[in-house]
Amino acid sequence: MLEEMTQTESAQELALEAEQNVTALELFFDLVFVFSITQVTAFLYHDPTWLRLVEALAVLMALWFAWSGYAWLGNTAGTDEGAVRVVLLGVMGPLLVASLAVPNAFGEHALLFGCAFFVVRAMHLVAYGVLSRGDPRLSSVVARLARTMLPAAILLVVAGAVPGTGRALCWAAALAIDYGGLWLGGTENWRVNATHFAERHRLIIIIALGESIVALGVGTARLGIGVVVAALLGVAVAAALWWVYFDVVATVAERKLREADEAIRARMARDSFTYLHLPMLTGIVVFAFGVKATLAHVSTHLDSVPAASLTGGVALYLLALSTLKRRNIGSWNVPRLVSAAVLAILAPVATQLPALASLGLVGAASCGLVAYETWRYAEARARIRHS
Repeated sequence: MLEEMTQTESAQELALEAEQNVTALELFFDLVFVFSITQVTAFLYHDPTWLRLVEALAVLMALWFAWSGYAWLGNTAGTDEGAVRVVLLGVMGPLLVASLAVPNAFGEHALLFGCAFFVVRAMHLVAYGVLSRGDPRLSSVVARLARTMLPAAILLVVAGAVPGTGRALCWAAALAIDYGGLWLGGTENWRVNATHFAERHRLIIIIALGESIVALGVGTARLGIGVVVAALLGVAVAAALWWVYFDVVATVAERKLREADEAIRARMARDSFTYLHLPMLTGIVVFAFGVKATLAHVSTHLDSVPAASLTGGVALYLLALSTLKRRNIGSWNVPRLVSAAVLAILAPVATQLPALASLGLVGAASCGLVAYETWRYAEARARIRHS
């Protein structure tokens, strides 16, 4: 009898997990977040230097960690009712302010960005605190998060008040505390709804790919044959990036997450999604900047930063996908590693070619990879996609 009851409870838990999907409110919240991604691309486009690239990556890391926190919150709450609804709607205001401050997050709006960002992080902890009432396991998780999230958020406020090297050091320390604290704090007592968590991250990748398409339109000033060809190549690369993730990788990642037991699932969710989806998102955003620069200089050579972004963004995306396979399956994706290496080698070459030709090489490498994998792994793809 006891065994039957346990089996019934397990079946009920699985049913509940399958029923939790991303809510309309979470999608609404993500629309504000995607604006911040667009702002990062604009931040880099208006001053394409190596220092600016590092600063853009730092801003993107901070924004991603904040978004990830709310993804975990929605996964824990499992609803958009009550206090969670109020928090998500309320936090959209300071998140929008932080997004507006992104183009000058290291300049005149540094303090505004830091203060708005602090409110975003603090409201996240408040919502988690409300959810954890009467749940000692979740309360311990919230306490561990607060020990790193609050100091990191405070450091970004301090960064807005100090100039020069002090500002850079505060940013470096804040990011190290956030990402390092999450790793060192462990995942004990974390609970993950696999279906919802994987879906939320799939949707944010779609949003980022959409942002790369937006960059095509924003970067187009005057239509001509070169611009039209560049736009078509940009869409082809974006489609290839969609394919290499959504064809089988996203499906396998969700299945592995769902099949893992509670302790392993939490670590897998942290590593595969919170950590490894960041370089995927970064690769898309950096590539979007490269495409935008290409459309503005179709027949001329790209400078070193746009050229490296055009090729390196896709390379970083493919490297992250291969690492994701290594984390979940235990083996590397060799064709993607080779393609990433080829694209990285093309970065200096791209500065010597017309921008359109450089984009064409990226398109050939991306679409060639898709064609090869579709042929080479046809049987495995069919088994994964239709099982």
